[in-house]
Parts: sequence; C-alpha cells; structure tokens
Amino acid sequence: MLWGVEPMSNHEDDDRGGTPAAALVVTVVDDRGVAERLARSAVESRLAACAQLEGPVLSTYRWKGQLCSDQEWRVVAKSTVQASANLVDAWAAAHPYEVPEILVQPVLGGHRPYLDWLATEVADRPGR
Repeated sequence: MLWGVEPMSNHEDDDRGGTPAAALVVTVVDDRGVAERLARSAVESRLAACAQLEGPVLSTYRWKGQLCSDQEWRVVAKSTVQASANLVDAWAAAHPYEVPEILVQPVLGGHRPYLDWLATEVADRPGR
C-alpha cells in the first residue's frame, strides 16, 4: 500500500476480488458543448462511471507544420480497462477533430470502495 492507496493490477480482473482494473480516458475539444456531450454520452452508455470537464486549458501543439495555441476543454472519464477501447471508439466517432487526442491511462490504485463503485457502474451495461 502506497500513501494509503491500494495498488491494482492492470489485468481485466484485479487479483484481490474480481474488480476490473480502472482506467482514465481523456480527450480535449475546442467547444464546451461538445465536451459536455462527450462526457454525457460516456456515462449514459455506461462506458464510464463518471466524467469531468476541466478547462478551459491552453493547448500548444504543432499541426500541419504550424505552431498552434488554442483554448480547449478536457474531458476525463473514469472507466475500466476492459471498457476503455469501446469508449475510445465511441469518442473517436463523435469527435469533431480530424485526429483527436484520446488517451487511456491505467489507474494504479485508489480508494477501494470508489473503484468497486466505478466497476459496478461500468459493468451494469444493458445487454451485458
């Protein structure tokens, strides 16, 4: 245990009780309304237990040979490693960018009751 946080495996099922490993799925978009729709769709489809908007943030990047700086909104969804690929696909299909940033970050640990809640919310998908 590190700083009171229980480590998790990054396998489909945690080795201490069957809870799927958690993941953060992150994207950015230049319109708050689109960010809100991406967050809501992730939770409504049960591909994420919750999603948060952060921003605006200033992003600096190189695109097609030009240095750019733009205001964007970050969407952070709390999901499972197992469901993260489906969330990436859903966000990529709905995203307005030509090449959207959509990253998956495995969660190394956390508060066990929260991680259990997260896994339950994602696992209780209709049709599963």
